[in-house]
Amino acid sequence: QVQLVQSGGGLVQAGGSLRLSCAASGRTASSYAMGWFRQAPGKEREFVAYVIGNGGTSRHADSVKGRFTISKDNAKNTVYLQMNSLKPEDTAVYYCAARLQPSPIAFLVGRNSYDAWGQGSQVTVSA
Repeated sequence: QVQLVQSGGGLVQAGGSLRLSCAASGRTASSYAMGWFRQAPGKEREFVAYVIGNGGTSRHADSVKGRFTISKDNAKNTVYLQMNSLKPEDTAVYYCAARLQPSPIAFLVGRNSYDAWGQGSQVTVSA
């Protein structure tokens, strides 16, 4: 019921910035929550950030807090991940995700809580 299309990945030097975008479309394009996850080679997909509703509530993983910011443009049904002060350990494939139905907020850090996923965006940070 919702399709997610990502853009904005690329290669940057350590300390640089990058912004990822995720556009939602379909009958249920307006989701309860949108999230970002990332997966490095040989590792599990891990939580990065989520935003609820119109953007009033959000959370960021400790590993990116203070450097990454999630935001949402409700008119465009698009969620963003602004990444500043990038480190080599941020290198991963980043995925956006959508949850359609309300849930306890604590559930939103788990990858199994989401109903749809974007195709992934490669982010590479060189030293």
